[in-house]
Amino acid sequence: MCILALAQPGVVGDLLVNRAGLTLYTFDNDVAGSGRSVCNLPCSNLHPPYTLEKGARPQGEFSAVTRDDGSRQWAHMGKPQYLWYADEKPGQTGGDGISRNTWHVARP
Repeated sequence: MCILALAQPGVVGDLLVNRAGLTLYTFDNDVAGSGRSVCNLPCSNLHPPYTLEKGARPQGEFSAVTRDDGSRQWAHMGKPQYLWYADEKPGQTGGDGISRNTWHVARP
C-alpha cells in the first residue's frame, strides 16, 4: 500500500508528518543520500512508503528517491520517509523502535 501526497511532509511539534498528520518514520537500513529505499515488499506492507504524486515538487530539505517499482518516495535530508500501517490517528507513534530498533520517528 502506497500513501500518495502532492504536498511535501510537514512538521507538527517535533515530528515529521504526512498531509493527514500521521507520523513519518525512517529506516536505519536506508542510506541517506543513496537515492533509494531498501524497504520493498514484504517490508513495505508494514511500512508503507510516503510516495509523491505526479507533479509534486520537492524543495528545501525534502527530496525524492526512486523505489524499485519506479514510484517516487519522499525523503528528508536524503532519508526515505514511511508510515506505520497501524497508526490511524495523528500523534500515534506505534512504529517507533520496532524491528530491533531499526525504525524511528522522523524528526525535523
